[in-house]
Amino acid sequence: MCAVLDRQVYWRRRLTALGAVVAPVAVAAAVMGSGGGDGDAQRAGQDAKPPPPPELPRGGRSILPEFRVVAFYGAPQDPQLGALGIGSPDSAVRRLQRQARPYDRKRRPVIPALELITVIANAHPGADGMYRARQEDAVVRRYLRAARRAKALLLLDIQPGRADFFTETVRLRKWLKEPDVGLALDPEWRVSEGQVPGAVIGQVDSREVNATSAWLAQLVKRRNLPEKLFVIHQFTDDMVDDKELKQRDGLAMVLNVDGFGGREVKIAKYRNFARDAPDFAPGFKLFYEEDVNLLEPRDVMKMKPRPQLVVYE
Repeated sequence: MCAVLDRQVYWRRRLTALGAVVAPVAVAAAVMGSGGGDGDAQRAGQDAKPPPPPELPRGGRSILPEFRVVAFYGAPQDPQLGALGIGSPDSAVRRLQRQARPYDRKRRPVIPALELITVIANAHPGADGMYRARQEDAVVRRYLRAARRAKALLLLDIQPGRADFFTETVRLRKWLKEPDVGLALDPEWRVSEGQVPGAVIGQVDSREVNATSAWLAQLVKRRNLPEKLFVIHQFTDDMVDDKELKQRDGLAMVLNVDGFGGREVKIAKYRNFARDAPDFAPGFKLFYEEDVNLLEPRDVMKMKPRPQLVVYE
């Protein structure tokens, strides 16, 4: 299991911030019979139809703008990490489905997503000095199964500590090659040599994000996967230079406005980021415990532009 998380560091960072599948399977078939020879086997192979390309859990191969995504964020190690970590994966899914219902529209249905913190920034260096802990495969598998039972997406969130997004993403290839698994980057937890997660607000160079998105887009192309959700969390201007980020075919790229506080501050920040990064789908994050006068779904749906991703922590 992951190393014990420093809760005080986590909340101190939040307060500081406020102030400033189906995988493709190869099937080998042997043609047997008294009269069958190599010619019969060749003709049988020619007549066989290739399997259809994999689709999203609720059909189709495109996420945006066909769907609006509503997600729960968190990890099972500590309920304070977010709504997803409260209770079992299935109970979290049921609460998510209730939360997502007001966002559902006939012309734009909701697809739920479980944003599992798969690499967790840590206040302790760990054996390799990278200040991050990785979820065990059994944990990821449990949440993927829960997502599939609900026809939802699984979104793997990375808080890399002193590691980098590209390295941690490539390590997750066995999950990302699945048609219903996407990726989220948390730059606030990307720190440099000599820095400790939680003690500073992290940031990431756009080249690292672009290398990561390019790798993921190539994976989508090579395996003929449906569109993948690719989320970048941001709540300060210098967390990542979104003007230098590149669009990628095969990725539904979302700039998700993070940070908690009062309604006016959150909405103003959302509008500024949406204006400054018009090429990205806008996302909006809500905090059950930290937001002052939590916005109701009807209030979120009145925002301009309407968020295409809504994340609850």
